[in-house]
Amino acid sequence: MSQHVAAPPAGTAVAPPSLLRSRSFLLLWSGQTVSELGTRVAGVAVPLLAADTLRASVFQVSLLTFLAWLPYLLVSLPAGIIADRVDQRRLMIACDLGRAALMLSLPVAALAGQLTLGFLYAVVGLSGVLTVLFTVAYKSMLPRLIPPGQLVDGNAKLTMSQDAAELVGPTVSGLLIGLVGAARTFLVNGLAFLLSAVTLLLIREAPRAEPAPRERVPLRVEMTDGLRFIRRQPILVSILACTTTSNFFVMAAGSIEVTFMLRGLHASSVQVGLVFSVSAVGGLVVGALAARLSAWIGSARVIWVAMTVPGPFYLLMPLARPGWGVLLYGVGLAAFSANAVLFNVAAMTYRQRITPPAILGRVNAAFLWICFGVIPLGALVGGTLGTTLGLRPALWICVLGTWSACLFLLFSPLRTMKDMPEPAA
Repeated sequence: MSQHVAAPPAGTAVAPPSLLRSRSFLLLWSGQTVSELGTRVAGVAVPLLAADTLRASVFQVSLLTFLAWLPYLLVSLPAGIIADRVDQRRLMIACDLGRAALMLSLPVAALAGQLTLGFLYAVVGLSGVLTVLFTVAYKSMLPRLIPPGQLVDGNAKLTMSQDAAELVGPTVSGLLIGLVGAARTFLVNGLAFLLSAVTLLLIREAPRAEPAPRERVPLRVEMTDGLRFIRRQPILVSILACTTTSNFFVMAAGSIEVTFMLRGLHASSVQVGLVFSVSAVGGLVVGALAARLSAWIGSARVIWVAMTVPGPFYLLMPLARPGWGVLLYGVGLAAFSANAVLFNVAAMTYRQRITPPAILGRVNAAFLWICFGVIPLGALVGGTLGTTLGLRPALWICVLGTWSACLFLLFSPLRTMKDMPEPAA
């Protein structure tokens, strides 16, 4: 006798399948986890290589941060057009292979006795260009791999990978630097980019729909499509202003924090790695709970709550002292990491939901152009403040400036919303 399974009652929502069963998402997630691990290893190794091996000054070390982020200001808008026109997966693979080659060139140059500060600047700058292209394509690709209702979960899992890498990467970097030296540590970074390229190569995504024919417009006009869309969205404008302000001061602090720990707190390379690992705990925990917190607080309301509540803990960073007191810096960073994960997941999901898919690449690029474009300026300001005022006073200015970014959200229409609108067609 055949059995019939009763259909769900009309109007009952059917839960989408778990993302853990999505082959394409798992490949993207695993590849980015490995890539983020390599990036975190390099994040400690680059300034240590400059400060210890190449004897760079405080300002010269801060220039590395400036060069790493300058491409966001220079090439983000063209990158948006490229990401909307080409196969995004192939673009990401090409960027991964290019970054692997650049990272692997550092130990080769060191072995040949040709490693200089100028060579390191060139590698960091060129890697930054490839990272911009990769990031724009990456943020535009996710909505094509998973349903709209799972974007919060997908963004949260990808962000968790960043914090898991932040938890493990700096400690691994500190240990590797102690064992094999800073230059050879970049072998790990190069291998990570190669593995990321392999996972992207294995993804089988649904073919992109052919765009509807449209009137040809000048390149300058097309480059500003994303900016025009954002300008018509008051909440996006507030989110952009908040993110831009926060990024400016965070990177001003980031450009001097390794120098502060090495020279102000007399920390070893292992202790520096441990601080960054401790800082990742906040983001890792919040990332695991992001979907639940978003549902409990409200998918829109959580955006301004995430930026406001952790602020007082940032003040622990300039209060750090030598010895075990250096961990206070890690606790302050952990609070910011928790804020960044919850805010970025919610804000990115909001942007993905309200932006028409045809221009998502250009809208993402416009965001990167502004909110990441200020990062090199923040790095220069951080280096200048650290040189003229001293490292600790500079950090006080940076942490207070970071917390002040929440004001853009507290005085925006976002305050009256609990949940996000339906996805754009």
